[in-house]
This record gives sequence, C-alpha cells and structure tokens, in this order.
Amino acid sequence: MKRILILSAALLLVAAPLWAGPVLRKSKKQLEKENRELLLRIEQLEAELLAFRLDAAEREAITEELSGENENKVAAAPEEYTAPEPEVSTDTLLAQWYMHRSSRIQGREQYNMDSVRFTTDVPDSVLMRRLRDMNSFITLPYNETVKNYMILYSEKMPRRMGEVMGLSEYYMPIFEETFRRYDLPEELKYLAIIESALNPRAESRVGALGLWQFMFRTAKSYGLRIDSYIDERMDPILSADAAARYLRDAYRIFKDWPLAISSYNCGSGNVNKAIKRAGGKKDFWAIYDYLPRETRGYVPAMVGAMYAFRYAGEYGLTAEPAAIPTYVDTLHVRKNLHLTQVSEVLGIPLDDLRDLNPQYYKDIVPGASAPEVLRLPFNYTSAFLDMEDKIYEYRKQELFTAAVQDGRDAVSAGRQAKTTRPSASSSGSGQWVYYTVKSGDVLGKIARRYHTSVKQIKTWNNLKSDRISIGQKLKVGKK
Repeated sequence: MKRILILSAALLLVAAPLWAGPVLRKSKKQLEKENRELLLRIEQLEAELLAFRLDAAEREAITEELSGENENKVAAAPEEYTAPEPEVSTDTLLAQWYMHRSSRIQGREQYNMDSVRFTTDVPDSVLMRRLRDMNSFITLPYNETVKNYMILYSEKMPRRMGEVMGLSEYYMPIFEETFRRYDLPEELKYLAIIESALNPRAESRVGALGLWQFMFRTAKSYGLRIDSYIDERMDPILSADAAARYLRDAYRIFKDWPLAISSYNCGSGNVNKAIKRAGGKKDFWAIYDYLPRETRGYVPAMVGAMYAFRYAGEYGLTAEPAAIPTYVDTLHVRKNLHLTQVSEVLGIPLDDLRDLNPQYYKDIVPGASAPEVLRLPFNYTSAFLDMEDKIYEYRKQELFTAAVQDGRDAVSAGRQAKTTRPSASSSGSGQWVYYTVKSGDVLGKIARRYHTSVKQIKTWNNLKSDRISIGQKLKVGKK
C-alpha cells in the first residue's frame, strides 16, 4: 500500500502543470519535447503501478491457495503421527520398515526437543565449520536449537538413519531432478525425510498422506489425482512435483526459505499469524516462539538431517539395503491391470510392485479409461512387453468383476474382494459390521476401506475425537 501511494504521488507530480513556478519562455519545439518526455514518464509510472497491483493480487491469490488444509497438519503433536499398517507380507526389509515404523523417524519422538539438551564430543567450532562448509543455498545458522537437531540425527538414532539413507538411494534422485526443473534449492529434498521418513504410504492422524504429507484439499488444488483407484499423494514423482510447486509459491509470498519451509509444515496462515505476533519481523528465528510447536523444530530438523547425510562417514552412518529396485523403467498401460497379474506371470515380488507403484492403493492400474504408468524393475521390461497379452488375460475373471473389465467404476479385486463392503447408510434392518482396530490404523484409512467417511464412523461409534485404540471394535456399516 505504501508503495502504491508513493507511485500515485509521483504520477501527480509528473502531471503537474508546467506553468507552476516562474514563467520561462520556451520555444514550441522545446515544449513539445518536454511534453513527450513527461508523457513517457507517466506511461512508465502507470505501467509500474499496474504491475505492482497485479503482483499484489497474485500474491494474495497464492496466499489463499497456500492457506487452508495444510494448517491442519500440525493439529496433532508429532508423536501422534502414525503410518497405516500395509496389507503386505513382512519378508522384505522395506515391508518391515513400512510395517513397524511411524511416518516420522522413530527415535526422534522419544525426546522433547523443546527441553532436551544433547551433548557431544564434537566441539562447537567443528560443528560450525562443518555447517559452513556444507555451502548450502539455504542459510543454515548455528545455535543451540540447530545443534540439538544436528546431534539427534547424526548420533542418537544410527539404525533409523541407516534405513532412511538406504531408501534415499531410490527417492533422492527423483526429488533432485524435480527441484532442479523448478530451479529450487536442492536442499529442499530433505524435507521428505522430516515429513515421512521416505515412506510413500505414511499417513497422519489428521489425514496427511504420502512422502510429502499432503492434506486432501491441498493435494487436489495442486493437481494430484485422488479417486477410487489412485491416490497420487503416494506417487513419488507426482507428489514431489506438487511439493516443489507449493514451495515455489510459498517462497514467492515470504521471500525467505526458512519461512517458506515453515509454511509447508503449518500453512501460510499460521506463518503470517506468527509474523504479526512478532511485530512484523520476517525472520524464522524472530517468529520462532510464535509458531506451532512442531513447526518450531521443522527447519532445525531439516538442517539436522542434511548434516547427518553430509557427514555420515564421520559418525559411522551407513545406508541399510532397501528392498526397492534402484533402476526402474516406466511403461504406459492402456487396459485395466492388476499388480497380481504382473507379479505372478513375471515372478516379480508383489511387494516390490506395490513399493514402485504405491499410488495404486487397490493394486489396480485403471488403464481402461486413460493410459496409466506402471513402474517395473528395469530387468523385467522386456519380459512384460513380450508377455503383455498373457499378463492381461491371466486370472482376469478371478481378479476383476465385469464392471472393472469394461472400465467402469465398480471395483472388486484381489484383497479388496475379501472384505465385505457394508452399506454406508446406518438405516435399514441389516446387521452391523464391526472392525477391530490394529496397530497403525487411523480413522481415515478405515473409512476408505469400508467406503464411508470418518464423520460417519464417529457418529456410529459416538466418538468425540479421532483417537482410536488397538483392539477397539468399531461399527463400520451394515450388511
């Protein structure tokens, strides 16, 4: 607003009558020249004023886009975030990782990072030098809070970090390519470690899902597809692209990477509130005390993860092998395809296919309506192309209903067909269907499984909050 007033005043001054002041006799040619110059200056100022107004309107629109559901991501404390228990076998390292670990790096949650103070044998001078030598594009200040997270990630949970480092060999190249495409700092890739510990199926109690923990409406607003077949929040490539665009928009608003990163965690509205409470200061450490508790540790945690990865050798951290193929080919599927068909015909472990294609959460690639991608270990590509017709026909009647073969929406396949789908309505004389809560369950996951809503489940079971307990029996509909 101040800039608009200054520009408007400049326009008035430029347009002031030439005769205001001592009368000077000038030739017609001189007057015409001055008039042309003044008109040109007015046009330039008007263009600048219009550009500023458009920029302000655009920033306002982006701010509105960034606000909203992402602010609910911090509604639950970090220790309340859990990963859903996937319906997969536990004979691979990656399956065990997804089965038994939370969406955040377990080990971090056992500490109250607001009060704990770690000690280390590494002198402050060495930590400061190492941080400086990382030459990060994003400013990495050194203080007691950052030091705490540097020690946490490098010294306090070596096994967890080894597992994440193993997964990073597959996911980090995807993130690096994506951020490079948008000309964003490569360091942003470490946010996925803080968000999900590189688990594409990670799901929070408040509904954030995937490697980048997108909330439903935020994901939809950034073009991610969520429907009966696909949830692209779990697609490592598409979700990374959406995260890059979100972070780019956040930086356009705040002009500061730590604030843009904080916005990713708690929403632009919460960051703006913190800025106002801090007297308008636009610096992460100036607004630190006014941010939600989880967000206060978000930027320092990213620094800690970066430090641990960079200096892994100094701490004896080594990548644990992950059961996810590093070299992958992408094919386009133009018919409905069940991952079980691919697995059993080609001999690829079903878990591997699920880990490469987590967005197909029902194991169905719905290629009948439009071409869809299928990611395979590269050494199976030729076999798939050679046996494609056989794969599509294999156990087709058993795995698909006629509706699925025709490309319609009714789905009954594989493991989904084993579950009796109750009616979403509580009316009628049918018998109640009950579900027993297992480790890793959240209401959102249960609601999707039984084709109902979290609100409806809470109503049926008189639940006042989203909290559920292992062993608890829930009404999920009627037969």
